[in-house]
Amino acid sequence: MTRLGRSGVEVTPLGFGAATLGNLYRPVADEQAREAVRAAWQRGIRYFDTAPHYGLGLSERRLGAALRAYDRAQYTVSTKVGRRLEPTAGTGDDLAHGFAVPDTHRRVWDFTADGVRRTLEASLERLGLERVDIVYLHDPDDHAEQAFREGYPALEKLRAEGVVGAIGAGMNQTGMLTRFVRDTDVDVVLCAGRYTLLDQGAGAELLPTAAEHGVSVVLGGVFNSGLLADPTPESTYDYGRVPRELLDRVLRMKAVAERHGTTLRAAALAFASAHPAVASVLPGPRSAPEVHDCADQFESPVPAEFWHELRESGLLPREEGPS
Repeated sequence: MTRLGRSGVEVTPLGFGAATLGNLYRPVADEQAREAVRAAWQRGIRYFDTAPHYGLGLSERRLGAALRAYDRAQYTVSTKVGRRLEPTAGTGDDLAHGFAVPDTHRRVWDFTADGVRRTLEASLERLGLERVDIVYLHDPDDHAEQAFREGYPALEKLRAEGVVGAIGAGMNQTGMLTRFVRDTDVDVVLCAGRYTLLDQGAGAELLPTAAEHGVSVVLGGVFNSGLLADPTPESTYDYGRVPRELLDRVLRMKAVAERHGTTLRAAALAFASAHPAVASVLPGPRSAPEVHDCADQFESPVPAEFWHELRESGLLPREEGPS
């Protein structure tokens, strides 16, 4: 377990990103979701991340139900605030936002102090928990002023009251996360998709700044929406269709991995977890077999010769990745 910043909250190096439990891209059956969480527990995973955004609350409900079988003191849960869910009379689906669920609610951007508390209270009800360990401001890209002026101080107050143990922000970009690290007293930031075999953007400023300030980093999207897990023409990259030239590059990486007796999945997880500022990585398995595969890959050593060839062939910058 790794402690987050100066908080008392700890996470396992391999976590569970539960967006998939909210029917990300395609449906997941209730039993399949339960079995995925059960498999994660069997493999020693004790950090679970969710959000109201994921399936309009479905991810939180499923995760909370699955975790009820375990001792609350033995696991860490994070959720997010900034998107408040309001009931609607929708008759369609939520696929426009990436989730195969009925559009029973609409998302309302709300980083006010009242909105933060109301959103967290609703999350606790869906999770069936009295507390969560970590709360992130979720994607405040277009709401920076409100997030820094109102949302962040609300989280700081919740932490001071002991309602949550650690606070931070979760985004798909590095600039604003670096500002949170420098200008606030966050314990952790969650950066999705910006420190991977394909995108090392977080390595330039965010990760070294976090290390300097004693702030932990959790990495999501380490497979870049699936491309690094299973590269095919149908793969997604950062939630969209993969460009052909990028697919070709990933297929070259996969060939290098196979030559050195490893896998692209193992390399993706090893790369993301190797940086000293990184406390945990959050793949998003949607079934028990995928959980076991993630755990197997995470535990598999990646030969130094693989990293050497990747750098020599120009597929990875020379200054990035494990030695």
